[in-house]
Amino acid sequence: MLEFAGFLPILLVIGMAAVQLGLIGYGVNQAGTAARAAARVASQDGHGPAAGTAAGRAAVSAWLAPQVSADMGPDTTTATVTVHVPAVIPLFGGWDVSRHATMPTDH
Repeated sequence: MLEFAGFLPILLVIGMAAVQLGLIGYGVNQAGTAARAAARVASQDGHGPAAGTAAGRAAVSAWLAPQVSADMGPDTTTATVTVHVPAVIPLFGGWDVSRHATMPTDH
């Protein structure tokens, strides 16, 4: 019983770290998907950066607080999405994860 009580805090920290890594992976996946969606919509003829930003926000879970920017150039459109992954372990403040995607601009 004493051995279990001694290892319980270590097991809890390992479990919380595993959950945290899963959340970070989920945030990376969501940011990448949103960046591709934002770049794809923004690059289409007649849509522009505002539509791309809206598409990027719609592609992410709202609790990740996405920040989306789409920059349309003459040949390519690049979208950047940054999400905030909250911390499961109380000593940390969370992490910001960014992903970029570039698509050819339709003319």
